[in-house]
Amino acid sequence: MNTKAEQPKGVNAADIGKLVLATLVLAAGVFAYSWFSNDASVPSSVRLLGVLVALVVALAIAAFTAPGRRARNFLAESQFEMRKVVWPTRDETIKTTGIIIVVVIVLSLLLGLIDLILKSVVLDWLLKL
Repeated sequence: MNTKAEQPKGVNAADIGKLVLATLVLAAGVFAYSWFSNDASVPSSVRLLGVLVALVVALAIAAFTAPGRRARNFLAESQFEMRKVVWPTRDETIKTTGIIIVVVIVLSLLLGLIDLILKSVVLDWLLKL
């Protein structure tokens, strides 16, 4: 059982306002990108930088909401769990891959043989009666 205290799952009005503001900032960045697409005086790299800045600002605003804190907590716990993983060595990976390839070949040959036997039984014996 989890020993952490359960946090309320509801989103309050301030969080909704922050999420709406983050959405508006991101939408403004995308709108500005498309608005200046025909303007030759604004290079595409500047337009792309504007969208990236809008994305970063929107994520920063959303990070200070309750769902944002939960997402940050989830990412932190995921990184902690990833440090516990024992990754296989190159030799283990190559051996395991070889075993899997051999098993797939053997099983496909067996299934092909079963299919051939069933086909001959059905076509040659059962349908000729």
